[in-house]
Amino acid sequence: MAPFTRSSWPGDQLVGAAQRGDKPSIEVLVSGVYPHVRRFAFSLCASSQDAEDAAQEAMIVLFRRIGTLRATAALASWMFRIVRSECLRRARGLAHRSETAVETAVSSAEDDVLGRLEIERLADVIAALPDDQRRVLIMRDIQGLPGKTVASALGLSTPAMKSRLHRARRAVREGLGEPE
Repeated sequence: MAPFTRSSWPGDQLVGAAQRGDKPSIEVLVSGVYPHVRRFAFSLCASSQDAEDAAQEAMIVLFRRIGTLRATAALASWMFRIVRSECLRRARGLAHRSETAVETAVSSAEDDVLGRLEIERLADVIAALPDDQRRVLIMRDIQGLPGKTVASALGLSTPAMKSRLHRARRAVREGLGEPE
């Protein structure tokens, strides 16, 4: 079985063999898909650590569940959905940890459910932002990184970072139905 190039996705033959449990095919598949998945994770997740973790989690899911993939041609979209879900899960977890660290009063079960629903709603609105705005918002407002650090990490000037952050915050407020 011929390996595939770094710029292409594996062929149906390799994916099919991996689905049938052929260990060498699974190894070739995992090692060949990883650079694509990692690149996608870095474009989606807010931090490099989250991106690495999301990419590795996707590889674990691929290794364990390749046999459940229905169509060999769906590999790329399946892997990207896994990475997207993992990045969102990590963003929600970070928002939840930040919220609980500030919260000192004991809340009722109803308050907990309402809080979780609000976090999910907020995470959905953030996930719908354009990539450049989402990354700035997560790094600045959720992770709490200084503006200069965010601008530098994204290769932006500080005014450009502030502009994107302003647009992202406005879009989130609108998405949540809050007045200006």
